[in-house]
Amino acid sequence: MQFRHLFLLIAGTLGLAVGPLPAQAASAPAQAASPQTTSPQTLPQAVLPQAAMPQLSPPPTQPQVSMQSANPAPQHLPDERVKATLAAYQDWLQKLDDRHAVAGLATAIVVDNKVVYEHTLGYANASTQEPITPETVFRLASLSKAFATAVAGVLVNDGRFSWDTRLADVLPFFKLKDAAAAEKATVRDILGQRLGLPRNTYDNMLEGDVPYEELVRRLDEVKMTCGVGQCYGYQNVAFSMIGDVIYGMTGDFFYRQVDKRIFFPLGMKTASYGREALENSASWARPHRPAGAGSWRPFEPKEAYYRVAPAAGVNASLRDMEQWLIAQMGGRPDVLPPKLLETLHSPEVSTPVELRSTPWRRERLTEASYALGWRVFQYGGETLIFHAGAVEGYRTMIGFFPKYRTGVVTMWNSASPMPSGLMPMVFDSMLGLEHVDWAGVESDAPVVAVTKSSAKGKLKARKSGGTKAASSKRGHRR
Repeated sequence: MQFRHLFLLIAGTLGLAVGPLPAQAASAPAQAASPQTTSPQTLPQAVLPQAAMPQLSPPPTQPQVSMQSANPAPQHLPDERVKATLAAYQDWLQKLDDRHAVAGLATAIVVDNKVVYEHTLGYANASTQEPITPETVFRLASLSKAFATAVAGVLVNDGRFSWDTRLADVLPFFKLKDAAAAEKATVRDILGQRLGLPRNTYDNMLEGDVPYEELVRRLDEVKMTCGVGQCYGYQNVAFSMIGDVIYGMTGDFFYRQVDKRIFFPLGMKTASYGREALENSASWARPHRPAGAGSWRPFEPKEAYYRVAPAAGVNASLRDMEQWLIAQMGGRPDVLPPKLLETLHSPEVSTPVELRSTPWRRERLTEASYALGWRVFQYGGETLIFHAGAVEGYRTMIGFFPKYRTGVVTMWNSASPMPSGLMPMVFDSMLGLEHVDWAGVESDAPVVAVTKSSAKGKLKARKSGGTKAASSKRGHRR
C-alpha cells in the first residue's frame, strides 16, 4: 500500500522501550494476533531497547456516560416502508441532480446486511466528464476515525494494550499543560474526544502546513478547558496519537495494521491511506469548486489532513463503504465481534452542542454523545450511530440504526450543503416519522445553463432479498 509521511515522529523519538501489555478489561474475547505483526523482540533496537522496559501504571477510573445499549437485539422495519423509502430517495436524488447541486455523489442503503440501494451521479472529474461509479474512491475525512478505533479495538482484544493504557506510559513526548492530568490520560480519552483540550486544537496550524510531529509536542502549551475525561472537545491532532500508540505497542505502522486487520478481511479492495494512494486509484473523485451556472471546476487535493491519518486519512469507494457499514452493524463478527462493536458504540462523553447544530438535529435529536470514533444520537426515539466528515472539496456522512440493522452512507466531492439534508429524510421515512424536506430539494429548482453529459446520472439497478430498488446513481475537521 502506498503512503507518505506517516508517524515519522516515532521512528526518531521513541527511544523509550515499550512492550506488550497484558489485556486489561478487554471488550471482546481475545483473538489470535496477526502473524504479520512484528513481535517486541524483533523491533528496531533504536525503538525498543530491551534493557529499559517501562513500568505501566494501573489505569485510572474514568466517568462513563450512562445510556442504553447502542446495539440492542435487532428488529425488522416493515418491507413496504423500506420500499417506499427507496423510491422516495431515488426521487430526491434526481431532484438534486436536476439542480446540479453537487459535482458528484455516491450513496448506498444497507438493510439486514444487504445492499438494497446503490446510486451514483455526476462526475469524478468535471473537466473530463469522467463519471462517478461505485468503485470511484473518495476521501473520507473524519469518517476515518472509526477505522482507527476499530483497529485499536482489535489490538485491545489481542492484548497489545487496553483502552485504559496511559499515554504517558507509551509516548515519551506526550505532555499537557496540567502535568498531573497528562499522567491520567488514556487511549480511551483521546479516542472518545475527552482529553480536556479546546475543540480542534491546532487544526488551524495543521492547515498552515505545520507538521503533526511538531504540533503533538506542543499540546502542553494549550490551556485545558476541563480535566481529562470530564468534557467533550473534538480533536484531530490529539486523536491521531493512537497511531503512535499502535506503533509503540506493535512495532508496526498504524496504516499497515488497518490494512491487515480491517481493509483486507472486509474485502475493502480500493481502500487506502494518503494522497498518493488516492491519486493512484483507478477512479478517484477530484475535489471541486463551483464554476458558475451550475458547473464545477476540479482542483488538487490538499495534503494537510492526510498528516493526521488516524483522524482523517482514509480513502474508500462506495463498494468499500458498503462492506464497512455491514461490518459496523454486526454482519462481520469474524472481523468486528459483537462485544467490540458494543464498546465502540457506547457513549463516552455528552455532546450537547450537537443537538443544535442543524435544523434536523434540533428537531429530531434528544440526546447526543461521542463514543469511540462515532457519535451516538437519540433520533426520533431510536439510537443512531453516526459520523460526518469534511475536508476541502469533500463531504461524507454515515449513519445506522443498530436496532434495525439499517444504515446509509453518502460521499460527495464538493462543498455543497444540500446532500447533508437527504440522510435525515431517509431516516425519517424508514422510522415512519413526519416528512420534512431537510435538504430543500422539493422547492422549485433554479434554472441553470448547463448541458448534462449522457454519462451523468446513469442509473444502475440492484436486487437484494427479493426487493427491487431503482438506483444509480466545508475545508475541514468534523
